Amino acid sequence: MTQSPKVQRRPKAYPPPEFPPRKPKVFAKMPPAVFPVVLGMLGLGLALRRAAEVLGLPGGMVEAALGAVLAFWAFATLALLSKIARRPAVLLEDLKILPGRAGMAACSMSAMLAAAVLVPYAPQVAYGLMVAALAVHGGLAGLIIFSLLRLPKEQRVVNPAWHLSFVGSIVAAIPALALGRMELAQGLLWGAMPIAALIWGASLAQLIGRIPPAPLRPLLAIHLAPAALFTLVATGLGQQVLAQSFAAFGAVIFLALLLGLRWVTAAGFSALWGSFTFPLVSYAAALIGLGGQLEQIGLGLLAAAVPVVVMIAGKVIAMWPTGKLAAKTNAAEA
Repeated sequence: MTQSPKVQRRPKAYPPPEFPPRKPKVFAKMPPAVFPVVLGMLGLGLALRRAAEVLGLPGGMVEAALGAVLAFWAFATLALLSKIARRPAVLLEDLKILPGRAGMAACSMSAMLAAAVLVPYAPQVAYGLMVAALAVHGGLAGLIIFSLLRLPKEQRVVNPAWHLSFVGSIVAAIPALALGRMELAQGLLWGAMPIAALIWGASLAQLIGRIPPAPLRPLLAIHLAPAALFTLVATGLGQQVLAQSFAAFGAVIFLALLLGLRWVTAAGFSALWGSFTFPLVSYAAALIGLGGQLEQIGLGLLAAAVPVVVMIAGKVIAMWPTGKLAAKTNAAEA
């Protein structure tokens, strides 16, 4: 019995490597994943501003630090806008992946916090920035929904980062309260609460049904942020029962994260650790705002958060100029 001759397939042809290697244009691969830590640093500065007021300490050093973080926020925002202006379609490409969606949402949320930083110095500018950030955040939420609908079904599952995209508008209530826009803050609060409740419920059901992969577990910390922000806003509106209820709910989430910290961080450090920064400082600020014994707990939590947030932010930001942050978070190139 004769064997049929083997068919030899021609090996695939690969394009020769570029020499010298092509260098991307400036900011062409700007990673949106830098914005969660920018958001965390702005939140830390605002929490320290509040702590200085409570303790009766001079706020000069805090305001100087806030100014430095504000300058870095402006630089990062201009870098991202430069990337989008070079090739607008890159925005949709970044929104297709989880780090890009979270980073874009954190970008507009950080603009809301930047407005809060500016309130004591330039209230009109702060108001304009707050309104612009809200408009951009709403537009991004629409684009994210559009992007999610085009993804395969298995990639459309609810995840904690949905809080950033669909509940993140509540951050604008912080400058709104400082500007005396109580109706706006109230509307943002009541609009965000049911969406957050749906995400919390869906995420809990998923957590019971399946264990999230280790690299994505740091995202679970984001669940704390809405509870902290609702506490802050309700306190500012004088709704103490609502504020205390969300503070208690936040305590449950915070203790669960603390007890499971080794499990949450099992995959080791990554850019997703930026998810720890803003929720942590927001919850500390929320407790400080409640006053009494909770104020003391909040001050202690804030003191513990300072080195943690600075360390995480420093490590993530250091990955940006080397290109590692863009590579590890699959940032699109303009």
